[in-house]
Amino acid sequence: MNGAAGAAYSARRVRTASELRMSAHVCAGRAMGRCGTRAWQELLVLLGGLWMWGSGAQPTPPSPTSSSVPPLKFRLAGYPRKHNEGRIEVFYNEEWGTICDDDFTLSNAQVLCRQLGFVGATGWAHSAKYGKGVGRIWLDNVNCAGNEKSIRDCKHRGWGNSDCSHEEDAGVICKDERIPGFKDSNVIETEQSHVEEVRLRAVVSGAQRRLPVTEGIVEVRYKDGWAQICDEGWDSKNSRVICGMMGFPTEKKVNRNFYKLFAERQQLNYRLHSVSCTGTEVHISMCTFQFYRGNSSAACSTGMPAVVSCLPGPLFATSSTQKKKQRQQQQSQPRIRLKGGAKAGEGRVEVLKNNEWGTICDDRWNLLSASVVCRELGFGSAKEALTGARMGQGMGPIHLNEVQCLGTEKSLWSCPFKNITQEDCKHTEDAAVRCNIPYMGYENLIRLSGGRSRFEGRVEVAVGAAEGDEPRWGLVCGEGWGTLEAMVACRQLGLGFANHGLQETWYWDASNVTEMVLSGVKCAGHELSLSHCQHHGSSLNCRNTGTRFAAGVICSETASDLLLHAPLVQETAYIEDRPLHMLYCAAEENCLSSSARHANWPYGHRRLLRFSSQIHNNGRADFRPKAGRHSWVWHECHRHYHSMDIFTHYDILTPNGTKVAEGHKASFCLEDTECEEDVAKRYECANFGEQGITVGCWDLYRHDIDCQWIDITDVKPGNYILQVVINPNFEVAESDFTNNAMKCNCKYDGHRIWVHSCHIGDALSEEASKRFEQYPGQLNNQIS
Repeated sequence: MNGAAGAAYSARRVRTASELRMSAHVCAGRAMGRCGTRAWQELLVLLGGLWMWGSGAQPTPPSPTSSSVPPLKFRLAGYPRKHNEGRIEVFYNEEWGTICDDDFTLSNAQVLCRQLGFVGATGWAHSAKYGKGVGRIWLDNVNCAGNEKSIRDCKHRGWGNSDCSHEEDAGVICKDERIPGFKDSNVIETEQSHVEEVRLRAVVSGAQRRLPVTEGIVEVRYKDGWAQICDEGWDSKNSRVICGMMGFPTEKKVNRNFYKLFAERQQLNYRLHSVSCTGTEVHISMCTFQFYRGNSSAACSTGMPAVVSCLPGPLFATSSTQKKKQRQQQQSQPRIRLKGGAKAGEGRVEVLKNNEWGTICDDRWNLLSASVVCRELGFGSAKEALTGARMGQGMGPIHLNEVQCLGTEKSLWSCPFKNITQEDCKHTEDAAVRCNIPYMGYENLIRLSGGRSRFEGRVEVAVGAAEGDEPRWGLVCGEGWGTLEAMVACRQLGLGFANHGLQETWYWDASNVTEMVLSGVKCAGHELSLSHCQHHGSSLNCRNTGTRFAAGVICSETASDLLLHAPLVQETAYIEDRPLHMLYCAAEENCLSSSARHANWPYGHRRLLRFSSQIHNNGRADFRPKAGRHSWVWHECHRHYHSMDIFTHYDILTPNGTKVAEGHKASFCLEDTECEEDVAKRYECANFGEQGITVGCWDLYRHDIDCQWIDITDVKPGNYILQVVINPNFEVAESDFTNNAMKCNCKYDGHRIWVHSCHIGDALSEEASKRFEQYPGQLNNQIS
């Protein structure tokens, strides 16, 4: 189609086939002169338009000349991404372009993934999740059934006919399995107009072996190797973007003289020049730059490659000066934190306002605001700005809405935002982030063997490997190994959360590694590597060193998260003097204090502090008992099965933390008492049913149930703290154990008890927690 015809086509609507037939009939019935050259031109344009429309909007049967149509090429592009996902780009009419996400479906993704050589698709992405493409938007309103051999056979608006912007570029997530015998004629890796992989190459001899790499020459992946960027016009804003990509919050000045000497002695191959970033980009490919073409070894006028030096955040600080600064920062109360993420640098964003932690609504949440959060916390720029409570729902207030950062702010609190009202948002809209973090290489020091999938197996660790030598692999002693240690192992492996920490793994005996090299591992749960946990070091101390007693893990991408509804405890707390003749069953269940054994049964009474507890699962996986049904214990007294020996601890503490009364509650029955509107109940205890708490549901233990109390018969009048801890022995994995404790202030005068200021353990600021024991007033809770 020539230029005039193309202009005419674009200026007109595409006519129907019947209109075209009529035009052809009219012109055919007239003399050439009478029909006019213009009419024939118009007819040719319309016929060309129909061909373009027909090749997409309607599936076309193969014609004898179809073999002459050049095959389409496809590629995956964008950032951050794995090899089997990305923005989908198509090469048509000698030009690369994108596909709009309007009406996009999984069936479209299936067809496209097969054309890329994968067996199928697992998902697709909208709104330029992998970054905005450049050039044409070739297809819009694509509608495939899913079994087509080519995207050509699917319905769409026509090649190049779109009302979209690149903010609507579609992406696909393909199954990580190639079609057997697939000949990769498609171009999957990106070409000229894209920069995907970037690295810092350390050239100082001492820094080459240290991780993280904080300073070096900036290099971009080019074909099978790496190429440099000319530092012509390079400034601190460019450096800031590179540091953000590498997982560092900020850049610092670099000694260029050393690198000038290095550059003079090296044969460098320049790929980019004239890079110009604003400093707020999350990836260098969002900046403007130009490519060198052909042989570019001598192309850079300054003769210097771009060199960047970054300042690591507190979690990755290496020098003593940085660690000292880190301690100073930790002493000052943070006003922002991440919760519920499996890895460092990811989680639900929570902010501190009016001495209370709360969440952020995801309205208008984007990469710019997410990057401000990441840098403020000592990480790099944001990889993803997550919406829809993707990292679990928070509890308490939603403090901010419609946060709109420019990207240059030092703190999220410097960004414009709206104060929240109850009607605006719910916790189903909690915002979250995934930040770039420095590469530390921890995943190379651990592996799993013998499991049925990559998410499980016996833990093997690399020890004693000198620089450049092959690591020596050994087993971890299973003694004392539990959920917290397994959580660290799964995090180090990049496999999410731990479902189980196993002390025996005889059924996974599939490796030739038999030596035990690590024992006494004791983790807090937040460490990035098992080597950061306490352990016996080189002096191994393990009673059972046989391979069957090696530690193992089962990892999961999601986990539950239990929280107690604190206000309900406060509203329902009261004292009951219960006659001993009504407590035989409770005594059998060990629900009374030890002094009850010496009471004058069945005469007299015990004084009980009773309250209701409502336990919510706000995580992303159902909470299930660790033990299977085969090992649940039937309690004849209460006529039910216990699925966990201890589900909650109830304690009365003095203000300085001394325990004066305690209770424990086995999981009489874990079930979904109530659920949110759109969530169906799944667990019910009746008839030996399955036990658990579904995501979005809660289990209610009413105040009038046996053992839903603390025996305070021996407690003297005074001020106390009521503390409730769920899942106290970490038997079942959760995404966040720090919110499992609830505390209340109590005042007991010997006749009545006042319970107030109940809150989840980490819901208040440190300042408010210090003021916690001060008593602001009294409630009238009479003894029943």
